[in-house]
Amino acid sequence: MGGGMTTVERTQVFLLPDLGEGLSEAEIVEWRVAVGDVVTVDQSVVEVETAKAVIDVPCPYAGRVVTLHGAAGEVRPVGQPLITIAPLDGGDEPAGHATYREEERAGSGNVLIGYGTGHGTATRRRRRPRLAVAPEPVDAGPSGAGAASGAAAPSGDPAPPVTALVISPIVRRLAREHGVDLDTVRGTGPGGVIRRADVEAALTAPAARLAAVPDPQVGSAPVGDGDVIVALTGVRKVIADKLSRSRREIPEVTIWVDVDATGLLETRAAINAATPDAPVSILALLARICLSGLRRFPQLNARVDTEAQRIVQSAGVHLGIAAQTDRGLLVPVLRDAQRLTTAELAAELASTTAAARAGSLPPARLTGGTFTLNNYGVFGVDGSTPIINHPEAALLGVGRIVDKPWVVDGQLAVRKVTQLSLTFDHRVCDGGVAGGFLRHVADCVERPALLIAAV
Repeated sequence: MGGGMTTVERTQVFLLPDLGEGLSEAEIVEWRVAVGDVVTVDQSVVEVETAKAVIDVPCPYAGRVVTLHGAAGEVRPVGQPLITIAPLDGGDEPAGHATYREEERAGSGNVLIGYGTGHGTATRRRRRPRLAVAPEPVDAGPSGAGAASGAAAPSGDPAPPVTALVISPIVRRLAREHGVDLDTVRGTGPGGVIRRADVEAALTAPAARLAAVPDPQVGSAPVGDGDVIVALTGVRKVIADKLSRSRREIPEVTIWVDVDATGLLETRAAINAATPDAPVSILALLARICLSGLRRFPQLNARVDTEAQRIVQSAGVHLGIAAQTDRGLLVPVLRDAQRLTTAELAAELASTTAAARAGSLPPARLTGGTFTLNNYGVFGVDGSTPIINHPEAALLGVGRIVDKPWVVDGQLAVRKVTQLSLTFDHRVCDGGVAGGFLRHVADCVERPALLIAAV
């Protein structure tokens, strides 16, 4: 059969699907099922982590689990076996489910993108500690009676260590980055699972003694007392590689202008008063203004194809929104944003950034942008010279909005002022186009009526 399954004596082997956007492997974080369990079509069977996201993988087949291919911490290549499913005894399947759906002969489960065709042997990263739940304490009497048979260690022997129960890779990363020993953290989640809040509580505890644990994968350079070692892996490595490539390949230029955003804030207040059930954010209005500017100056909605020696101007605006998350800086993409109304933009921005911070966006939503909007004002800064999100050609940055003296009709007044900066690839356009775009954006921020006249 085609797609992502093979059949041997009626068993069906689900291969690790193509996770999209050039991702060729994924690390198994946690199995959701065990050998012998009965699964249904599209049931989530495993959580995997790629360089872009943590993903629940659904299985397109129904039946009984025969084999789990790989353990937690193991890296599986796309196209290699992930789980083997057999029909239930007698060939019957769970009521209401076919063994697999017709549409999945040529595609994946309900959230991933096609099946992979690559082949290769499984590789292993440093294995994660096996999860173990601490045994329930036994109240021993005066003579020590009441201990479970065989549970007590021999006299004089140390008790066997209990590995911290951690499921979320975000929690592991947070603990590693701050030097928290998870074996000393009390988990408050179900079954003693250590949550992010437990690690954060350990960080703020007065008696906390945070010591960095050197990672043997980091290298052999000597480490000073108190140094914190952060492995350049996963999302952090992807960010580093992409930004380094951007700086190597793109001759970028940054221009900026201060603008009076009082009118924009007043416009937002008027919109929200008129439509209280569908409020819009300042970011949504800035996105609308960017879309207007890109319609006038499509040269900035482009990328440079260095291999073919050409500039490709995109037909649609796939708007990237820079978002700071626990996994690092991510840029979720709103595809064909020019087709959305302002209210739809606001709703999409809110749901997309929330999903990015929760780590629930599929990898395909984190790539493919053609222009990025970066609101670094949320960090309390006025300006920046950001690095372009390769292979895009431009990025608009917005600083904080603060009260400043401003000349209005020849008189000083206190106004809401912000700084806009445009970083652009000088290969796709010259200063006239870039300056024209930024001036259009600034004019629409200061006089939103111009935006209404242009749409």
